[in-house]
Amino acid sequence: MRIDTHPTDTYGDFKIRPGLFLANGSHIVPGGVNFSVYSDGAKSVELVLYHSQEKEPFAVIPFPENYRIGSVFAMVVFDLDYENLEYGFRVDGEYDFKRGFAFDKTKTLLDPYAKVISGRDEWGVEPDWSNKFQYRSKVTLDDFDWEGDTPLKTSQKELIIYEAHVRGFTKDESSGVKFKGTYAGMVEKIPYLKELGITAIELLPIFEFDEFEGAREYNGQKLMNYWGYSTVGFFAPKAGYAASGKYSMQVDEFKNLVKEMHKAGIKVILDVVFNHTAEGNEHGPYISFKGLDNKMYYILTADGYYYNFSGCGNTLNCNNPIVRNMILSCLRYWVSTYHIDGFRFDLAAILSRDAFGAPIPNPPLLESLAFDPVLKDAVLIAEAWDAGGLYQVGSFPNYGRWAEWNGKYRDDLRKFLKGESGKAECMTYRILGSEDIYNRSWRGDTASVNFVTCHDGFTLYDLFSYNDKHNEANGWGGSDGGNDNDSWNCGWEGDFNLPDDIKYLRHKMIKNAVAILMMSLGVPMILAGDEFGNTQFGNNNPYCQDNKISWLDWNGLEKNQDLFRFFKKVIELRKSHPVLMRQSTATPYGYPMYSTHGTNAWQFDSSPESRVIGVLFAGKTADGKDDFVYLGINAHWESHGVWLPGLPQNLKWQVEVNTDLAENAVYDTPVELDSAQQFMLGARSVIICTSKGAN
Repeated sequence: MRIDTHPTDTYGDFKIRPGLFLANGSHIVPGGVNFSVYSDGAKSVELVLYHSQEKEPFAVIPFPENYRIGSVFAMVVFDLDYENLEYGFRVDGEYDFKRGFAFDKTKTLLDPYAKVISGRDEWGVEPDWSNKFQYRSKVTLDDFDWEGDTPLKTSQKELIIYEAHVRGFTKDESSGVKFKGTYAGMVEKIPYLKELGITAIELLPIFEFDEFEGAREYNGQKLMNYWGYSTVGFFAPKAGYAASGKYSMQVDEFKNLVKEMHKAGIKVILDVVFNHTAEGNEHGPYISFKGLDNKMYYILTADGYYYNFSGCGNTLNCNNPIVRNMILSCLRYWVSTYHIDGFRFDLAAILSRDAFGAPIPNPPLLESLAFDPVLKDAVLIAEAWDAGGLYQVGSFPNYGRWAEWNGKYRDDLRKFLKGESGKAECMTYRILGSEDIYNRSWRGDTASVNFVTCHDGFTLYDLFSYNDKHNEANGWGGSDGGNDNDSWNCGWEGDFNLPDDIKYLRHKMIKNAVAILMMSLGVPMILAGDEFGNTQFGNNNPYCQDNKISWLDWNGLEKNQDLFRFFKKVIELRKSHPVLMRQSTATPYGYPMYSTHGTNAWQFDSSPESRVIGVLFAGKTADGKDDFVYLGINAHWESHGVWLPGLPQNLKWQVEVNTDLAENAVYDTPVELDSAQQFMLGARSVIICTSKGAN
């Protein structure tokens, strides 16, 4: 940016001039810092300057009237030591609750476009609560050496997503990393992620939030805002997740994490929360948006109260043009400045609501994101529901661009695996890309993000260890967390005095689930730690648990080597067969690309009591050779013989995976079968067979 380096005015000892009105937030310019802020209803605005970590400002500079164009205030202040600077705004205007005006000139407000935020620089360090200005904007210089890195060009069909919490991933002593619970600690685990075989990591919120929001004591334990689904600043990485956060180096530390992930071929997807902010309802704090333009940023009732479609006190007015532009600018910033590869949108159905809370058929925000040129290659994933009852799985306004968390895949797979009747036909739809939900001709092959577990709910181990949630540690008497878990404890609640046969069955069920997941069309997602049997001890809502309930216990990697080996195998199988990712539409002569089977080949049984499914995938390898994959599933508690479909004469079946074999479910050398023969599928087990050229 070019700007005249000569001041035109003075205020006290400060040299100033009109600033850059099109540049939101703060930017270093020749000789000074440009500050720009938007407020439609403001009568006046003051810039408040602090030396780092000092309670009282060293300067308060009013924006002169001629430093305002329309609703934008912009000013350059010269000769500032930006490395030792924190700033905020004070905005004067009308206060009328019922009409939505909430201006209060006594409040110092965070810059909503702040690229660095101080005040929570080290995780869990108690702040000075007497300080009236808790969250402070800082100026940053973008001088990171990317060494030629750019967002990865990996096809969306190749995505295998791994959902992880930055702090919980390495905080436990068992992680063995130097910088536990940080971006830097996660870098140390990249070789592990590469060995596992995932191609993308989806990070729970890393936008600046306050871990002390709603903090309380319960049974001697400090409960905190651990997950971070309550944004303070949308443009700033969480300082408390950085080993260097106390030195305000979180920007570079997070950029280094992205760069190192990219070197390993792993995309970085951020879980973003634009449905609400940390300001809560009318009883919540003034942080930024309330004091800048409450009526514009939030969806309000006719009486000035906050609509609560988020379940967190307020709802951001996302389709307001100003708010929409802020969100668009935010995502562009993370893609261009941090090289982020994509975003998962929390409670994304809210993003389709208008200023009165009603769903819009053609939401401007979602359309803008779908067709934005900067975001053209970014992954866009919607959690297509909200806390207000709007459920849009399969009907989310997508513009042929958006993918969705497929909650129906999760629910149907869980019910089928534990043996519910009437689920066989439905399960074939889920395995074959949920064509009954997503129109493939319009939405493509990657609209469905398939998952069995995620951060919200049981881990995969707990899914088969607990019939009921055990959330007592959360302090709500077990009233929090979902009750519709579709879990099954395999006949033994919890882990205490666990019999060997129950352990065997649980490991089998875990393998069944991930085998089906990796063979399903769409984009698979697994939860961090599931690959080695991580447990949350039956807690299905550990949003407040910054302790061993939520931290990954890496001892499980040694304890449950069979699980890790199995996850690696099925991920590798997915990668090595293009038909599973629809990377090739060519098929062997006489075979459809996908077909369903029962105990008899080519005869699928859709009756209510059917619990046996066979799915045949037929395609071509990269060098044009015929390639077949057979997925056989027996969700019954009795064994069943299944006839595998016949193959062309030059090919034979080989069994790659058989979960009935407990710890040896992965064959070191695949077992060859005749082209068409009956295979005995054990009770509650899954096999994966691939074709092999005849000797």
